[in-house]
Amino acid sequence: MKRKYAIIIESGPNNYSAYVPDVPGCITTGRTVAETVELMREALEFHFEGMREDGDAIPEPTSLCEYVEVEIPEPAATEPPRR
Repeated sequence: MKRKYAIIIESGPNNYSAYVPDVPGCITTGRTVAETVELMREALEFHFEGMREDGDAIPEPTSLCEYVEVEIPEPAATEPPRR
């Protein structure tokens, strides 16, 4: 059975890291986004195998991910100091 989980990928100074909101404690890092995604897939499979062995229920994927575009205001123009 396959399930699709939302993952959050964050950029750091030297790598990327990822976590799964629906699976606390399952995290990974990678040098590229693609590597981080693949390592997260492997981390989830390993994590779920351990959960099954321990008799724990596999969490359902419930988190959703969406992007929102917003307008960023321009910096206010500053007036030169009065003398």
